[in-house]
Amino acid sequence: MENELELLAALAQQENALQFTTFSSDTALALGLKVIELARYKQKSITVQISVNGKLLFQHAMQGATADQADWIRRKSNVVLRFGRSSYAVGCDYRQRGVAFDQQKHLPAEDYAAFGGAFPILLRGSGMIGTAAVSGLRQAEDHALLVEALQAVLN
Repeated sequence: MENELELLAALAQQENALQFTTFSSDTALALGLKVIELARYKQKSITVQISVNGKLLFQHAMQGATADQADWIRRKSNVVLRFGRSSYAVGCDYRQRGVAFDQQKHLPAEDYAAFGGAFPILLRGSGMIGTAAVSGLRQAEDHALLVEALQAVLN
């Protein structure tokens, strides 16, 4: 439980720190390309998607990616859109409270997946405008790859 609480605190700090002052199609392109660059460097095969206000701005499936990854992205992004937090944070929060996220009848598993890899695109002072999501690795790795790319683009 203590590790979950520490992880939740770290995830909340990331969400607070990783906010944009502006976000455009060019920003989405830079972020998406950074995710791909980092995945290549780590010799990983992933799918990445970035959407703002319901508009798809970037999507790429690397060589070796599977069709399931796009559905995982959809389901993880739905969690972000519903809760306004990273999909990893939502899943950790449910686990910390001893509640099985996939057993929530109002959140069908075919549409929601509270696993790491989707992150809110946040505008400082305005709130969430979209989602960035990665799929293809273990949930902590999906999340870490996305956070690393966000940090690089924001700096």
